[in-house]
Amino acid sequence: MVELISKVSKGTVMDQIYIPKNRPALPIGSYVLIKPIAKEQEIKLVFHNLHLEPIKIGIIQTIIRTLDQHTANENIIITGSFLDEGFRFNDIDILLIFKERADTSNIQEMLEKEIGVKIHLVQIKKEELIKGISTDPLYRIMLSRCVSKSRFIFKARQKISYKLLDLHLLRSKPLTDNFDFLTGYEKYEMVRNLIAIKLFIDKKRISKQDVDTTINNLFGSIDKLKNNLIQKKRFLEKYTKIYNDTENTILEGIKNESKQK
Repeated sequence: MVELISKVSKGTVMDQIYIPKNRPALPIGSYVLIKPIAKEQEIKLVFHNLHLEPIKIGIIQTIIRTLDQHTANENIIITGSFLDEGFRFNDIDILLIFKERADTSNIQEMLEKEIGVKIHLVQIKKEELIKGISTDPLYRIMLSRCVSKSRFIFKARQKISYKLLDLHLLRSKPLTDNFDFLTGYEKYEMVRNLIAIKLFIDKKRISKQDVDTTINNLFGSIDKLKNNLIQKKRFLEKYTKIYNDTENTILEGIKNESKQK
C-alpha cells in the first residue's frame, strides 16, 4: 500500500493537498483517505554567522522538512540574498548535499506553490562542494553565512586555478558597457564577484562581510550601489582599473601555468 505525506495548503476557494505527479500509485480519480499524522517536530537549524526573522525560520523549516521527505540527503544549506535583513530577495538558494541524486523538479514546484517564492535548488556531492570551496571564491562567500540542517566543517585548502577564475571574471565584465541598463543589485553582484576574485588571488580571507567591507572601502556605500545612486564616472574609473589589474594577474597566471606543463 502506497502512502504519501503532504501538507494542507491554503487555497482561494478550497484548501488543498499537493502530491507529486510522478508517483507509483494513486491515479487521477482515485478515492483516498485523508487523516492527520503525528504533529511535526520542530526542526533545529544551524545558523552560520547570522540571525533570522521568525517568518524566514519557518520557511526554511518547511523547505528542509519537504526535502527530507522526498530526497536522500546528507545536508541542506540555505544561502543567498534570502538571508539578508528584510524581504528584498528574488528567490531562495538551496544547496542539497545528496546521497543519491533525485529528480527535484516536482519537489521544487511543490515548494514554490507552498511558499510562494521562486526556488533555486542545486544538487551537489559533498566532494564537489569541498572542491568548489578550494577553487571558487563565491562558494566561500555562500558558506560563510548560511543556514543548514546539520553542522558542517569543510576544511578545504585553497587552490588557485587561473583558467577557472578567468571564466568567473567574465560575470563582472558587462558592468562597464551596460552600466546605465543594469539594476543596482545587478551592479552589486558583479562588483561582489570581482572583489571576491581579487581577495582570493591575494590569499585574503573571504566572507560576505569581508567582501562588503572591501566594496565599501573602495566604492563607498553598498546601499547607494544597490539603489543605483552611485556616481557613474568616479565609480567606473575605479572599477575599470581593478578589473583590468585583476584580469592581467589572471592572464599572467594562466601563462605561468602553461609553462609549468
